[in-house]
Amino acid sequence: MNSSAPSAPNSPRLVVLTGEEPLPRPERIDDEPRLGEVVHVTADELGTALPGADALLVWDLFSEALAEAFPEADSLRWVHAATTGVDNLMFPALVDSDVVVTNSRGIFDEPIAEYVLGQVIAFAKGFHRTWELQHERVWKHRETERVAGKRALVVGTGPIGRHIGRKLAAVGMRVHASGSHAREGDTDFGTVAESTLEEHARNGGPTLQQELPEADYVVIAAPLTESTHGLVDRRFLDLMKPTARLVNVARGPIVVQSDLVAALESGAIDGSALDVFEREPLKAINPLWGLPGSIVSPHMSGDVVGWRDELVDLFLDNLARYLDGRELLHVVDKDRGYVPG
Repeated sequence: MNSSAPSAPNSPRLVVLTGEEPLPRPERIDDEPRLGEVVHVTADELGTALPGADALLVWDLFSEALAEAFPEADSLRWVHAATTGVDNLMFPALVDSDVVVTNSRGIFDEPIAEYVLGQVIAFAKGFHRTWELQHERVWKHRETERVAGKRALVVGTGPIGRHIGRKLAAVGMRVHASGSHAREGDTDFGTVAESTLEEHARNGGPTLQQELPEADYVVIAAPLTESTHGLVDRRFLDLMKPTARLVNVARGPIVVQSDLVAALESGAIDGSALDVFEREPLKAINPLWGLPGSIVSPHMSGDVVGWRDELVDLFLDNLARYLDGRELLHVVDKDRGYVPG
């Protein structure tokens, strides 16, 4: 079940699951007078802290500790994730429960869109080669590509995908999109293709099979769900232009990493900019570090100065709503694995 306004008991108990990154100014949460108790724990302490807890803030961004500790959650009503993606929380026991899950939608939209635009411009203008030649002290005149007029395909039509689309359109790119279902009249993208490699969409509209061969840049901005896990595989990459580039700012398991390595090695696509990976941190022996056209960043596309404070501010807003019995922000549809709309 999904409910947008779980009722808070008097003096509720809040557990904060922390990780390597501490909360900035935790007293903003600890000093909330209407909370009965606030307990900060690490993953190995979560099981002993959950009994009697009414709410849980998952600050450890990618922790899967709740899945193991969930049987101890005898009074849990609300879980808030300090992330946009909540795939690490979508285990069957939580999905099937009455516990409401909210996320931190909106915090990372604009920074990630700026990151994608930066990578597109860097590819087109050859900045990486410029830096290499500067390091080698080599003067070599080169021609670069236009950005305006190039075609971008954004896979994912949530808030992050829409911010990306608007940024790319602002520099003159022709932006198309794919989502969970094909449709016409989308406010940002017009026609939206279905994110499937089948020839026809379920409602007869366009699919990735029609869109991928036309795209100069393919940007992955979709949530990690059963339907998107492994979506970017050999078949997907074979449909792309040899001159096309792939940018992934969503979740690593959406891309089959071995298939991408093969595509880059063979020249099936021209390049990739990856901020997320199947397993993180990326091991030093991974070929993606050194392949031509491969750009690696350590899951930082949305992390701008002040982002941790913004996450806490959003949680405090939702905490006030919870304590007041008002509707919560950014309620996840647990059957879908993301916030709809």
